[in-house]
Amino acid sequence: MFPSRNTNLWLPVTRRQLLLGGALVLAGAAIDRTTAADGRLFSLGVASGEPLSDGFVLWTRLAPLPLGGGGMPPKPVEVAWEVATDEGLSRVVQRGTAMALPEWGHSVHIEVSGLEPERIYWYCFRSGGEVSPVGRTRTAPAPGALPKALKFAFCSCQHYEAGYYTAYRDMAQKDLDFVVHLGDYIYESGQTVGKPRRHDGSEIRTLTEYRNRYALYRSDPDLQAAHAAFPWIVTWDDHEFSNNYAGDIPENSTDAADFLKRRAIAYQAYYENMPLRRSQMPVGANLQLYRRLSFGQLAQFHVLDTRQYRSDQPCGDHLKPLCPETLSPTATMTGIAQEQWLFEGLTRSTAGWNILAQQVVFSRFDVDPRPNSTAFNMDQWDGYVAARNRLLGAIAERKPANPIVLSGDVHSSWVFDLKRDFEKPDSPTIGTEFVGTSISSEFSKNIVGLLRQALPTNPHTRFFDGEHRGYTICTITPKQWTSEYRAVADATIPNSTVSTLATFVVEAGKPGAIQA
Repeated sequence: MFPSRNTNLWLPVTRRQLLLGGALVLAGAAIDRTTAADGRLFSLGVASGEPLSDGFVLWTRLAPLPLGGGGMPPKPVEVAWEVATDEGLSRVVQRGTAMALPEWGHSVHIEVSGLEPERIYWYCFRSGGEVSPVGRTRTAPAPGALPKALKFAFCSCQHYEAGYYTAYRDMAQKDLDFVVHLGDYIYESGQTVGKPRRHDGSEIRTLTEYRNRYALYRSDPDLQAAHAAFPWIVTWDDHEFSNNYAGDIPENSTDAADFLKRRAIAYQAYYENMPLRRSQMPVGANLQLYRRLSFGQLAQFHVLDTRQYRSDQPCGDHLKPLCPETLSPTATMTGIAQEQWLFEGLTRSTAGWNILAQQVVFSRFDVDPRPNSTAFNMDQWDGYVAARNRLLGAIAERKPANPIVLSGDVHSSWVFDLKRDFEKPDSPTIGTEFVGTSISSEFSKNIVGLLRQALPTNPHTRFFDGEHRGYTICTITPKQWTSEYRAVADATIPNSTVSTLATFVVEAGKPGAIQA
């Protein structure tokens, strides 16, 4: 685990840090200072991600005018980086330079390797005579190791207008190994009257507008602190591009060519602003995001993409009864290639815990509590029953150890038993799903009462809360999984209190969650 967080880590860089590494050339000194003079080059902070046993990705983006397209000259700029074993960066173990290219928004993605497993490192960037904030990260355990514990947070849905990032302030103070973000990092919509904060313009469509929207979100100091404190593992949902899209099909009718052009822009902006590897670099309107990350023999994460490859919602969108098309073998949430990749990974896995990090609620939930009446959310796995049954069948037959599904999207907290057959309440429980609430995005208060009324008719549901924003802390040991739901008292006001709402435990070899 990380040591207690040093509260000085986020203070401005000291003169001593500026002078670290005397042989290091302050790269990029020839930058046009008339362009950069309006702000700091590293205004968007630093981040790390994709932890492996010998390294990770380091990220930053040069943006002295973050909400004005970045404010950088239309030419490459050299950026120096260094990694050290101490916070003061006096014991540098690796350093190098990279080019921040204008065609990628002057973002930098450094893939560091050759480091020691399961160790904390600190890092920073330098360019144009400026030094970035110091970030902290860590490597994963060695492939054959069995760590005593892993501790991480998962989160999603951080609509800037809807509230403040108090959850991230709380998160940044915790001792975590990493963070998993399950999507809706930004929202593409325009300004809304009467919200605590305001978006920077109308609905975003151009590359500059997407870049500015990421810059707006990343300007938040609490989000910057959480990025700088831990490595992140990220995947997207829909709002990084367009609400409720399915593959190359929009929520509302629009020209197909224009839609794919906008998707290419959105995918590029996502890559530019996330600590991802070169293997995730988009090619046109395609970005290969699903992947696996292992933490010794203790846990393996299967990170899914349930947007880019899914077929159109079989019954249409919104809440409605199931239609026969949900049972069609051609209806897919992941696409054929990703589905086979997932099944093969579950078969080969030797990890003690197998985690599916994905976007939308996986478990069945009938929203309508009335007899002989049903209503399901068609944008979730409930709209893709055949696809869900194939995955449940693969889990039941291939028996990966201790399957856990992590989900976001719905701005509320849930715990579900995963049933082999959701139509039969007495069907075997084969895993557990933890659904985390939003960082700030709103949940309709009008539907809370209806959902509570529906709980008795969905007996595999172990927990529901629709009143709080927040995130979830998970602790994994060889014998037990613990999920702690952290709740913000009121995300619409700054500096709100954060407390533990509920805690659930899963014992290894005993699928199903028990409230602690």
